[in-house]
Amino acid sequence: MNDFISALILGIVEGITEFLPISSTGHLIIVNQFVGFTEQFAKMFDVVIQLGAILSVVVYFRKRLIPFGNLKSSKNQKIFDLWKKTIVGVIPALGIGFFAAHYIEERLFNTTVVSIALIVGGLILLYIENKRHSFSIKSMDQLTYRTAFTIGIIQCLAMIPGTSRSASTIIGAMLLGASRVVAAEFSFFLAIPTMVAASGYTLLKNGLMLTPHEFLVVGFGFFVSFVVAWVVIAGFMNYVSKKDFKPFGYYRIVLGIIVLSYFGFLRP
Repeated sequence: MNDFISALILGIVEGITEFLPISSTGHLIIVNQFVGFTEQFAKMFDVVIQLGAILSVVVYFRKRLIPFGNLKSSKNQKIFDLWKKTIVGVIPALGIGFFAAHYIEERLFNTTVVSIALIVGGLILLYIENKRHSFSIKSMDQLTYRTAFTIGIIQCLAMIPGTSRSASTIIGAMLLGASRVVAAEFSFFLAIPTMVAASGYTLLKNGLMLTPHEFLVVGFGFFVSFVVAWVVIAGFMNYVSKKDFKPFGYYRIVLGIIVLSYFGFLRP
């Protein structure tokens, strides 16, 4: 298959799934079974298009994330406070990821683990949504550093492929009293340092040597991921302000069963 068609497909998959609670890593592992690149280039490509998706968060929430004007203004102080909470939230993932990344990559990156994680995560989402909620955290200002750190600990479950980083952070935040909107927003913000650190580690590990053709393919995938993710973020934030996460739970369960059936029993 043409490399640019593969880049287009994978860029779209990454852009759609990175911030929805359905696991981008799981989807990329599944899709790479049918369309993808050689092993070393595939790892680098997946990392770079993830950075494209992360950039879309910075651009979409630029007024919430980038200080302008007087650095001591109340608005900029809120921005700095948000960044500090985000850094506190990413500390657990950095620690556990440093020691366990190699083991997880070697032992857990397969379709069986992904399908089971999808199903379990879907069941948890449905369980959470069927409970009556009393949201005590209705704005990012009400999110404490302790809560941010606890959400960061829960985020570490996403190191199991198929679990979904956004699902674990959203579920964790809601269990700790955050509204759906606050949970989704903090999940987006927490993705920035988390994914930059993970991507930087992978790029350093696998190197940055690319041929001119590979550079164009990676750049194309980066652009597609960025554009698609930007559209998805806007739609998702509008969605969570009005509806719940049950459809994502059902989707995870159905997809997990299909993947488990195909790769476990049907595929020769």
